[in-house]
Amino acid sequence: MNRKTTIHYSSLCTMLALSAFLSILLLSCESDKPKFNGDRAYQYLVEQCDIGPRNPGSEGARKALDYFRDFFSERADSVWLQRFEFTDTIKDTTFPDLANVIAEFNPGHMPRILLCAHWDTRPVADRDPDPSNRNTPILGANDGASGCAVLMELANLISKIDSPYGVDIVLFDCEDYGQAGNNDYFCIGSKRYSESISRNKYAFGILLDMIGDSDLAIYREQYSQSYARPINDLVWKTAAELGVTSFRDQIKYTLYDDHVPFLTKGIPVID
Repeated sequence: MNRKTTIHYSSLCTMLALSAFLSILLLSCESDKPKFNGDRAYQYLVEQCDIGPRNPGSEGARKALDYFRDFFSERADSVWLQRFEFTDTIKDTTFPDLANVIAEFNPGHMPRILLCAHWDTRPVADRDPDPSNRNTPILGANDGASGCAVLMELANLISKIDSPYGVDIVLFDCEDYGQAGNNDYFCIGSKRYSESISRNKYAFGILLDMIGDSDLAIYREQYSQSYARPINDLVWKTAAELGVTSFRDQIKYTLYDDHVPFLTKGIPVID
């Protein structure tokens, strides 16, 4: 990390925004407003997997991009694609048609909130127990599709509740392309997006990644704890109050993930 996230004059506004936003979502679950539908979210995961692997440059990636754009266009106030390219200098390969998907709710409203995940899948199953599979793309049911599926279902709620806050759901491309030990080849889409926005665009953000385990246990992540602890604390406090036992109140991982480019810029985003 190059610097710590500064939470000083804006910290109160950030925490109030997060508290209020969580309250709006939770109240919607307790009233006659739309409720989070887990079965529907799971169906969104299945639909992504039915497309096949969605690694950069693949036919599956092209189909998935159309799938996400069409889905959010029916729910968000505006949807646009941030196009970019990436060159793997090791393999001398360029991917010219990468894209982040940005779905905006309540454009122009401040403060804005970032909810994000990555939509691409890993091009090689290099950790597969079977060596014969290690050069094949993964399907990405958990690593990619699970986070997107939750955000898709949240889009159904956000589009129907009366919120004074602006919300952007952003799906990053080319998160999982890299090789272990080389962070320059991971989180390419989130780097491009974070570089394109001002530091003050978001009050806070929450990244969802690999949240589809059959026996889900969500631990605090070290970068999130060190650089955006107030956001971490409030999310875990809310989970405890709701009795959501999958949230475990201890630090277990230090992950270079899509939240790190935002933390480096001073935007409090937790994983």
